[in-house]
Formats: sequence, structure tokens, C-alpha cells
Amino acid sequence: MRIAFLVAPEGVEQVELTEPWKAASEAGHEPVLVSTKSGKIQAFNHLDKGDTFPVDEVVGETSAGSFGALVLPGGVANPDFLRMDEKAVAFVKDFFDQSRPVAAICHAPWTLVEADVVRGRTLTSWPSLRTDIRNAGGTWVDEQVKICDAGSNQLITSRKPDDLKAFCDAFLHVFAGEAG
Repeated sequence: MRIAFLVAPEGVEQVELTEPWKAASEAGHEPVLVSTKSGKIQAFNHLDKGDTFPVDEVVGETSAGSFGALVLPGGVANPDFLRMDEKAVAFVKDFFDQSRPVAAICHAPWTLVEADVVRGRTLTSWPSLRTDIRNAGGTWVDEQVKICDAGSNQLITSRKPDDLKAFCDAFLHVFAGEAG
């Protein structure tokens, strides 16, 4: 399965990109780095610059229909940049409209809030997003990983880097069901 990993040109939490990417690749999936601009993205280790990664495809030049699933890594700045980009928000919303699974960790649900896809859904995130999720009509829970089946697709969410193993295990399980 081709899996889109959507990130902004800078601000993604590196471990929230690299660990799910590695898990998807080792499970036989094809991870694809999608961003709002071509070139390279700058990852961060909390507030310090991390590595750069080459962009494979650009939002607006690709579509949700060419992927089986979407992963949204976190980082504080990353989803804030994405939610200000209309094409990125539309790309995310298309996964929900096409009933394709979406996995989001840490601050990534900010982009989901902007896409207006959390209403009636139960999810987790970094705790500071709790009010934003509730105000957008979602139910926030403080759990390591949450799989929500209440909408048109399966939504997998986790709180933070410490939850990465559970997050990867959960989205790989869901994605395997979609691929099979």
C-alpha cells in the first residue's frame, strides 16, 4: 500500500516521522513524503533542527486517491503550517471523504480540526489540543492510542513520542485490514 506522510516544509517532529516511516516500510508498505513545497523538509528534535528529508510529492499535484492511507506526524509547528495551507487541508479531508484510514500523532490533529473531520469522533493527542478537539465537536481521551470507527474511515491517534510503538502497531494493524 502507498502511504502518504504529509508534513510541512519545516517543523515536523523527526521521530514522529522516522519511526512510523520505518514501521510502514518494514511492513512492506510504500511510504511517500508529501509536502506543500518541493525540495526537502526540515525536521526537528523538539526545538532543535534535525535532519532534512527529500519530498516525493507535492500537495496540489497529487491526490488522496493515489494512496491507501495517510499518516500525519506531529511537532508543534508542522500541523500549524499545514492547517494554514488550503491544499494541505483539502488533501487531508479527501482521505475522510474517500473512507481511507488516517493516523495522526501528537499535535497533528490540529490539521484534522481545520479539515472539520473530528466532529463525532473520539481521539487523543498532545494534551494541549484537548479544547480545540472538543470545540470542533470531537471527544478527547487521554489514551496511548485510540482507534475510532465512528466515521466514514478509521482514525488512529496517539499522544506523544513515548506512544510511538503503540501508534505504529495500531496503524499497521488497521492498514493491513485495508490492504487485505
